Amino acid sequence: MASSSSPRSPRTSATSARTLLLPTTTDPPSDSNPPSPKTWIIFGATGHIGRSLVKNVLNHNDRVTAVGRTMENTMQQMQGWHERCLGLLCDVRVRETVATVVERSIRHWGKVDVIVNCTGYGVLGACEDQDDHDLRSQFETNFLGTLNIIQLSLPYLREQAGKRKEGESAGRYIIFSSTSGALGVPGLGPYCATKYAVEGLIESMLYEIDAFGIKATLVEPGHMRLDEPTGLDDKATETALPNGAANTDRDVRLKKYGHFLVKRPSKPYDSPTAPAGHARRIVQWMSDHQPVSAVRSAELVWQLGHCKYPPLRLLLGTFAVDSVRDRLRSVIEEIEDWKHLSFPTGEENGKERKGGKDENDDDDADADADEVMDDADATAAVDEDDEEARG
Repeated sequence: MASSSSPRSPRTSATSARTLLLPTTTDPPSDSNPPSPKTWIIFGATGHIGRSLVKNVLNHNDRVTAVGRTMENTMQQMQGWHERCLGLLCDVRVRETVATVVERSIRHWGKVDVIVNCTGYGVLGACEDQDDHDLRSQFETNFLGTLNIIQLSLPYLREQAGKRKEGESAGRYIIFSSTSGALGVPGLGPYCATKYAVEGLIESMLYEIDAFGIKATLVEPGHMRLDEPTGLDDKATETALPNGAANTDRDVRLKKYGHFLVKRPSKPYDSPTAPAGHARRIVQWMSDHQPVSAVRSAELVWQLGHCKYPPLRLLLGTFAVDSVRDRLRSVIEEIEDWKHLSFPTGEENGKERKGGKDENDDDDADADADEVMDDADATAAVDEDDEEARG
């Protein structure tokens, strides 16, 4: 493998590679605003976006702990990626393994600035076809895994917050959600539910941690294209056996469908046009032609780690923007269509007053009459006093 494409010898400079920039309102890194080196922990570093992000971070001279998944990767596969890369394993569903990753990273690097969660698991299939194991695996990985990472790392970031300089970030979380966290997708019901839960968790948590100078961003990518079929172009993948076969003990193979399991549909959901097969058809139809680039997305995520004012959400790709915007527009339209059932408008309220009495009209009339009588009594008393004074 050519050394020119290795993280040790970046193919492009940070300036030329930055074809996409975050808005200036975020105060992103630039030639006039050079970034300071940061230390990252990237959970899910052996997935599509995870590998691209690890490489991008290294190309920008940052340091990173790349975390593979227990039972899918080996420690041998995670070694030798780069001198500024610490390779570890964990299962985000198991708190003890997450705690070990955080502790070892801080012990190795001295601090941690950015924590990214790219892990995920989804089952493509109708809600009715997904059993208890499918449901639990998705919630334990996507939601509880995210919560484990946050709860076990937040004490360290809060401790750093007390030592930070004025205006310096105390740390941040970058959590990969999905467009499925903003809209329902047939064939991905439980997966969408986990992403909705992650969105609610992070949005709520942001209010709690902002006081410590800690930030958080939800990244919502559309269908992501794998730009680097071999993952990291470094010596970790240069381990072919003499006969030309891949050395599976060292080589990390990226799955074609990412972290999704395609479940065989039951008979009621097995027709060619069944809505429950929508997600499966989309994934299979797109194959390697997804519109969103993992490499370009990784560059934007790196900028998120270095900008001063990160957004709560970052949507990646036109599919994500269009689909989420259309869904929100339909929600707003539905609210407007049905809001008259919740409260009357001013015009409607006026018509009701003119057309007849409501149950409070009698009370209001009595109160008005009493007020008029009180005014009349007061006027009469003043007139009597005036007469006595003149007499």
